[in-house]
Amino acid sequence: MKVGLTLPSFVSDPGTVLAVARAAETAGVDGVFVYDHLFRSTPEGRRRPALEPVALLGAVCAATERITVGTLVARASLRPAASLHAAFMTVARLAPGRLVAGIGAGDSHSRAENDAFGVTVGSADYRIQRLRDAVTASRGAGYPVWVGGLSAPVRAVATELADGWNQWGGTPDQFKARAHELRAAAGRPFACTWGGLVVLGVDDADANQKARRLQPDRGAITGGPARVADALDAYGAAGAEWVVVGPVDASDAGNARILGEHVRPRLAP
Repeated sequence: MKVGLTLPSFVSDPGTVLAVARAAETAGVDGVFVYDHLFRSTPEGRRRPALEPVALLGAVCAATERITVGTLVARASLRPAASLHAAFMTVARLAPGRLVAGIGAGDSHSRAENDAFGVTVGSADYRIQRLRDAVTASRGAGYPVWVGGLSAPVRAVATELADGWNQWGGTPDQFKARAHELRAAAGRPFACTWGGLVVLGVDDADANQKARRLQPDRGAITGGPARVADALDAYGAAGAEWVVVGPVDASDAGNARILGEHVRPRLAP
């Protein structure tokens, strides 16, 4: 099982992102991934800036040498399929053999962003068709394509066209059932991967203190290296080939060091 880390996409200074990416590579984390949003709203209603994912990956490629880089996930409804494929091919040429292209259809969580910028994403059927077009354009281009999402139509696109699938959140039992179903439907080598929010500390007390301060979404894994390793191992036992940790305090490069140096070595072989 490989271990990834989401980068802090919601910052003004790209240098913060590059510092976390370098720390992840140094610490032995297998991959770093970026979100695709137009902004992120705070509980007070303010908008935090967002860095465009593929442009950001180009900078991450230049700042690192070995680590896998990817999107989790690029929204097919925001870009023409040919444009997204061209962007991915550019990253693949900048970092040969290192790209994972995660693609999603977009969901209700993005509605406020779309409305703010006048983006029309259409019906659910339209979004699925855009996803299908984006995956079709990018498949077989020399980099793996994962589809992210839980709905049955999204999973059907994944098993028909993609190289893998990502579930964000949910329990290990939920993941296990879906992964078994998708691998059977694909009938070929097919990567099932998991990602979710984590509050990671040097020990359980440190993580709990962070959680009281950060107030993460319900369901976030919270703990020191041993507790987080146990939680990630549960997804590995359920069939995850990758687990991607999304730190709530993503700008803190210390998360990369804890994940790579203290969590990863504790994971089951």
